[in-house]
Amino acid sequence: MNETANMKSQEKRPILYLEVCHENGEHRLPLHTSVVLFLLSYCECKSFKVFLVSSSTKSDTCESLKDHLPEFLEVSHVGLECLPPLVRSCRLPSVLDETGRLCRAGLAVVLRHIINRTLEADSSRNDVLALLGFKKTCLKACAEVSKWTRLCELGIPSSVEEHLRNPTSVETQLPLPILTLEQRLSEPVKVHNDDKIRRQKLKQQKQNQTTKSPAGTLDSNLPQSNDRLELDAALAKLSVDADPRAATRESSDIRKVKTTELPPLEHVFAEGLYFTLTDVVLLPCIHQYLNSLQTHSEKVLDHLPRLLRWYSRVQEVPGVQRAANACGITLSPPQTPPQSPPPRPSDPAAEHSSTSPLECEETCQQLPFVGGPRPTLTKLKENGIEAVFFPHPCPSWTLPWEQLPEAINPTEGKMSDVRAQRKRQQLNNLVAMVTELAQPGNTIVDFCSGTGHVGIVLAHALPDCQVILIENKEESLVRAQSRGAELGLHNIGFIQANLDYFTGPFHIGIQK
Repeated sequence: MNETANMKSQEKRPILYLEVCHENGEHRLPLHTSVVLFLLSYCECKSFKVFLVSSSTKSDTCESLKDHLPEFLEVSHVGLECLPPLVRSCRLPSVLDETGRLCRAGLAVVLRHIINRTLEADSSRNDVLALLGFKKTCLKACAEVSKWTRLCELGIPSSVEEHLRNPTSVETQLPLPILTLEQRLSEPVKVHNDDKIRRQKLKQQKQNQTTKSPAGTLDSNLPQSNDRLELDAALAKLSVDADPRAATRESSDIRKVKTTELPPLEHVFAEGLYFTLTDVVLLPCIHQYLNSLQTHSEKVLDHLPRLLRWYSRVQEVPGVQRAANACGITLSPPQTPPQSPPPRPSDPAAEHSSTSPLECEETCQQLPFVGGPRPTLTKLKENGIEAVFFPHPCPSWTLPWEQLPEAINPTEGKMSDVRAQRKRQQLNNLVAMVTELAQPGNTIVDFCSGTGHVGIVLAHALPDCQVILIENKEESLVRAQSRGAELGLHNIGFIQANLDYFTGPFHIGIQK
């Protein structure tokens, strides 16, 4: 009986779909897939069935890639044509939950979900919890609104993939995302309650000054790395044992120093002082990039001293070497060059010297679209497009709110009566328009669905149509899924993803 229960439990695990490329007759893992496998290995997460997805009909996909697959994972191969409809509508990586109705897509969304599932299985994994960063917000903001998420999730993986396809082009110009990361690693960091660490750093600096040799040089036994104290503090956070220095009360002269006069903390990891999910994303990418530079353009490494030091520091994190080995990643720290001055005009990196990488990245992006009817109409008019207005097709039509299930009514949500009334009016208009357009068998997509007020009403009102809700915020979408299950709706699906990760066909799209 217990064995049967265990088998059923295993069958109900969520399914993780990872992309595999087929190039020159061989299978290759894209960087996004390598990142996901590395995190699974670091977390030792066994909560998922894993399917490698490729257009190849060969049956040896898993066997040919076995050196890159952690042994504890249950991995199978599936063709593109066999993917479930929700997964087929999204870019990979993606996860389909146990119900088959909620799909999470996109690198950051999938990685955060892996961390959450790991913690659900073992809440004692403080090292895994620490990956989510301060207030569990690491890579939570979507790439459309966060330059940092865009850089880590899209910019660096894409630029490294491009470099690997044409590794000799780096001699003329370094990838802008790589330069942006190099600059980010040079900035001082600010972390919550960092005064203690900064006072320890001040104490260390004073000790170094008093232990100079007669010749004016520091004692050779003193730590030579400027950020060794920061690194020790960062690693202590990942350890079960507390940092003994944290309990030591500083001397009076150190305690009296104003906070504004304390030395700044140096960058240790990608987001500052602590090892987070961002470092997990970057490690497989930077590993392949640096290895390629050592092979094709070793001199370029002189322009990336901070990136090289970051690469070496990451390898000191407990569990990183183990996870890398399980994924067939051989980490071999390159020789770290001395601190380099700003690049001279003749340097490859000086191509961007007129403006900072962050400024370059900003100017390369399209200006954000300003929504709302007036700016939209103005833009149309400026481009020679005259808007035409039509009367409301059903001005007196309204949903029978009193007869509908309670879970559909906005008043059941956490909102004021005034807002609920406006929401009902909005739903009246949208449902009237969609009902006028929809045909049996149509797919209707509710973009930025929130908790599903519009999508759930449409699924209830149009049982012959398939309705898909797309939302980036997990809390909102899980609540929408719960409401859909409460109503017993079978024609509804849910996708947690940025809009860029949805690629499926549809007949009617709604964005309120």
